[in-house]
Amino acid sequence: MNFAMDVRMQRMTMLALGVIALSGCENEIVGVLEPPTSLSYVLDPSGDPLAPSGILLLWNPSPSSDLSVYRVYSRPGASGPYDLRGETTSLTFHDNGIPDLTYAVAAAAADGSESPLIEIVVDERLRLEAPATLVSTNLNAAVHLAWSDNAFLNEPEGFKQYRVYSASFSLDTGFCGEAWSLEGTTVSPEFLASALTNGVPRCFGVSAESIEGWESLWPDPVADTPRPDARNVILFAEAADATRAGFRFFLDSNADGQAGPLELGIVGSASSPVIDVRVTRDAMTQVLFFEPVRAGTEIALYDDFDPVADLTSIDIAPEVGYSALAISVVPGFAYVFQMDGGDGFFRYGAIRPTHVGTDYLIFDWAYQTDPGNPHLQVRGGLPTDGTGELVVRRR
Repeated sequence: MNFAMDVRMQRMTMLALGVIALSGCENEIVGVLEPPTSLSYVLDPSGDPLAPSGILLLWNPSPSSDLSVYRVYSRPGASGPYDLRGETTSLTFHDNGIPDLTYAVAAAAADGSESPLIEIVVDERLRLEAPATLVSTNLNAAVHLAWSDNAFLNEPEGFKQYRVYSASFSLDTGFCGEAWSLEGTTVSPEFLASALTNGVPRCFGVSAESIEGWESLWPDPVADTPRPDARNVILFAEAADATRAGFRFFLDSNADGQAGPLELGIVGSASSPVIDVRVTRDAMTQVLFFEPVRAGTEIALYDDFDPVADLTSIDIAPEVGYSALAISVVPGFAYVFQMDGGDGFFRYGAIRPTHVGTDYLIFDWAYQTDPGNPHLQVRGGLPTDGTGELVVRRR
């Protein structure tokens, strides 16, 4: 049992066994009223683990019929007289600013008499450990963040969530800005910061928040810059965001059916009949699947047993093994797509997932523009006359 677990158990035992009598207060009349019970607190995280921005106290009601108000006290240390913070008829009390060390609540009658105090210590030793690592992946108008899950794994009963922050970043000085903003919260050790401006660098930090609201220290912040790049494409599971769950390798006609410019790497709706593949999620296992959609689209694993180092490791598309059935998505493995081009020739494309979560995946892709050509590896650069090594890969 670690120290924080022991402190939490001791505090729960203290609250269950009894209350502490008021000392150093003017209106001390012990035993007249029954005190409230189960005093607890939740801090207001600020981004600074050493300085929460406030505290919310919560308790269960006193059963006394002559209850008038609850009085809330605090003191900066573990002993000494209390200061009256305020009175309330509610079962909660919010105190702005950096909290005191000890808080107490008493039930009070109209004549000024009070119950014994119930007391709680705002113990910073309940703070969780900082995530050990933090890494980022820049995407188109977004940055994906991932970190080690040690804060949850080492103390799951005290863990609430992770908090993700961002600030400006100066490429000239190498420093993050001073004004940090909350990007969001998550219980998973990953986060997608989206709706960012391409070409504008940002700093990112993450903390682990305990059930009491204590924030951990941060790992070293990371800086990244979102940019247009089809090498890191993100697709969501249909259940998470159906509007961004479909992918089409190529589209060589306009909506009216007339010949138009070749479009590559199109992210679209999972319900669109023209997409090649959509991402689905098994409701029981939370595993993501590639599911062929457009007629004539089939999938084959490039290697049934081993991942590939990079998308360029895929040389020739397999001749056999394709299926129109859904296939589970595993990071690092290569998936080759055989698609009906509508002109009597197959088209070939490949996807290599670099990250697979429960809501979305990130992948690299390649597409061979030469009808029927199974070559999927870049050799000697992009073709200029339509007859050479015909592979298109956006970076």
